[in-house]
Amino acid sequence: MDDEPLARERLRRLLSEFPGYEIVGEAGDGETALEVVDNEEPDLVLLDIRMGGVDGLQVARQLAEYDPPPAIIFTTAYSEHALSAFDANADAYLLKPIRVEKLKEALLRARRPTRAHKSPATASAVSNERPKREFVLATTREGLVRIPAEDIVYFLADQKYTTVCHLHGEVLIEESLKTLEEDFAPWFLRIHRKALVATRFIASLERERTGEQHHWLRMKHAAKPLPVSRRRLAEVRRFLTES
Repeated sequence: MDDEPLARERLRRLLSEFPGYEIVGEAGDGETALEVVDNEEPDLVLLDIRMGGVDGLQVARQLAEYDPPPAIIFTTAYSEHALSAFDANADAYLLKPIRVEKLKEALLRARRPTRAHKSPATASAVSNERPKREFVLATTREGLVRIPAEDIVYFLADQKYTTVCHLHGEVLIEESLKTLEEDFAPWFLRIHRKALVATRFIASLERERTGEQHHWLRMKHAAKPLPVSRRRLAEVRRFLTES
């Protein structure tokens, strides 16, 4: 993320010298950067600090709350932001103009396990197991409602709340997707940072018919398709092939 197109172009050239790194998106402002991270789920984000609107430090603080958070490298022309950058959980701090050897050091410091979860083959192999929990509880106008795991089509997170789409409608709960994934793991597959789906209700994987490389998962008993992030696409394809 950098508000200067020339700076982004130089960074692309530098990164092209390192095998094993794929650029999945770029942004000229903080709001767009957060959208790109939501859609692409990168392992690493490079952020400029001084920008109009949402700056790099604010973006980093929001990314630190993600599960799991991406690694963060700050790229800036101002050395006085170093302390604030590391307070925002930065893995490295690079001063412009960025030199290739310094970028190499920063990439090594930021290296961490990928965000990929266990393979769908494993998930498929244990699908006959029972999850830790067999229902969720939701508070509705009718009172406390118990929704069996067998009836849940998907979980969709949105800030504080998570939507539970089930065979008889939708409800909101205040549980995190991380907790739900751990508790219902044998029967559910993460397809996006914000979406967890019941494998038994997966209908098909579709590709958007435009120039964009977006994929959507259609679910039985659900009106709208769900987005599949680039990071999770291989897992979803593998699951559909092997199940």
